[in-house]
Amino acid sequence: MSYSKKKHWKTRLHEIIYEADTPEGKLFDVILLIIIIASILLVMLESVESIDRKYHTIINISEWIVTILFTIEYIARIVTVKKPLHYITSFYGIIDLLSTIPKYISLFFAGTHALVAIRALRLLRVFRILKLGRYLGASNNLLRAIKASRVKISVFLFAVVIISIILGTIMYIVEGEEHGFTNIPKSVYWCIVTLTTVGYGDIAPQTPIGQFIASIVMVLGYGIIAVPTGIVTAEIAKVSDNTPTVNTTSCANCSAEGHKDHADFCYNCGHKLH
Repeated sequence: MSYSKKKHWKTRLHEIIYEADTPEGKLFDVILLIIIIASILLVMLESVESIDRKYHTIINISEWIVTILFTIEYIARIVTVKKPLHYITSFYGIIDLLSTIPKYISLFFAGTHALVAIRALRLLRVFRILKLGRYLGASNNLLRAIKASRVKISVFLFAVVIISIILGTIMYIVEGEEHGFTNIPKSVYWCIVTLTTVGYGDIAPQTPIGQFIASIVMVLGYGIIAVPTGIVTAEIAKVSDNTPTVNTTSCANCSAEGHKDHADFCYNCGHKLH
C-alpha cells in the first residue's frame, strides 16, 4: 500500500514538473519562468552599482531564495525519474545544474556570482509551455532545406568574397591612404561592411569615383541579402511537411520527449506513458 502511494506521488509530481499539457504542469512551468526572469533581473540590477549599493541586502536575500527554489526543483526532477542519470546528463539537466550552482560557488570564489546569468538559458523551457514542440517537424524541414542548399550557398558566399576583394582593391587604388584606405585588407573590410548594409562609418570614400563605387556596393548589398533567402525558400518548397503532431509528454523511465499525440508507449524505451 505504501509502495503504491509512493509510486502515485512520484507519478503525479513527474506529470507536474515535466509535462505542460496538464493545467498543473502548465502552471508549474509558468511560475518557473517567472522565477527565472526575476532571478535574471536581480542579476542585472546588482550589476548597477548605485542600485546594488542601496539594495544589496535585499537583492542578495532574494537571489538566495531563488537559488534554494531552483535547488529544490532540481532535486525533485532527479527524484521523479526512474533513470536520474538520463536527466542529469541531458541538455536541460546540465542547464538546470549550471544555473543553480553559481550562487553556491560565489561563497568560495569571488567574481563568479555573475555566472547566475546563465539562468537565461532556462527560458528555453518556454517552448514547452507554448507547445512549440508541435512545430519541430517544420524546423526539421528547414534544417533539411539548409543542408540541401549548402552547396549553392557556399558558391554564393565564395562569389561575395571575390566581389569584396575586387571592389576593395579598386577602392584602395581610387581612394588611397589619405582617405583612410591604408591597405587592401582594410579596403576589403570596408567593402564587406558596406555590402552587408552595416555601415560603421569609420571609413568613407571622399572622391566622386569612390562614392560612385560605394553606391554600386550599397545597391548590390540589397540583392546579396535576398539571394540566400531565395535559395533556402526554394528548397523548403520542395520539402513536404508530413511531420505528425507531438506533445510535451515526458517518459518517466528515460525522460524522452516529443511523443506523438495519443501515443501510449515511449518511442525510445517502450515504457508506458501517463
